[in-house]
Amino acid sequence: MKLLAIETSTEACSVAVYADGQVFARHELAPRRHTQLVLPWADELLAEAGLAKSQIDGIAVGRGPGAFTGVRLAIALVQGLALALDRPVLPVSTLAVLAMQGQGDNILAAIDARMGEIYLGAFVRDADGLVSAAGPEVLCAPSEAPIPDAPMQGVGSGFAAGDGALVTRLGEQLPEFDANALPHARDLARLAVRAWQRGEAIAADALEPAYLRDKVALTLAEQGKPVPR
Repeated sequence: MKLLAIETSTEACSVAVYADGQVFARHELAPRRHTQLVLPWADELLAEAGLAKSQIDGIAVGRGPGAFTGVRLAIALVQGLALALDRPVLPVSTLAVLAMQGQGDNILAAIDARMGEIYLGAFVRDADGLVSAAGPEVLCAPSEAPIPDAPMQGVGSGFAAGDGALVTRLGEQLPEFDANALPHARDLARLAVRAWQRGEAIAADALEPAYLRDKVALTLAEQGKPVPR
């Protein structure tokens, strides 16, 4: 099994190559530099793995939710590569990739969605160390997040959003959290291998982003600013 994995849904730029159990990765906090880094990193990692592009079986992508520009970039790059190579794609939730950073069995992944909201998803870890969704992913205000029935470890920038409103909201159900955690392509690759084994690969032209939101900015009225007349 040989996969290329690309995750650019947050400020982290992350690329990995999975080659028969080995993972080669590049990961850097690089706001606004994703476009410059992704393809050169992909070429470097394939070279490290001793692979030509034509030898990969498929391409994994963090499908969002996350920053609009980052999600769109990943989707566009992966579609272009997959169509050129005639390979299938494996879309994986960015929240699931982020949840892989958690250490416990019950994990809450949250990404700051700006505009006073967060992207939120609950996950459980299995015996293989991989995570699966424990419910639907949601977009909500931190102060209105659903409270889990059991304590969960938190990961992601959503726990720092709104001066930690999500931490306050969850209280004792959040014994620990890491607000600095970011999704990593090595975890995307591991989740994509499982998706491949489950027969979840799709054609490149069927790939769709998961935004959870259909607007990218607050209106002037929503920002509390005067509206020109």
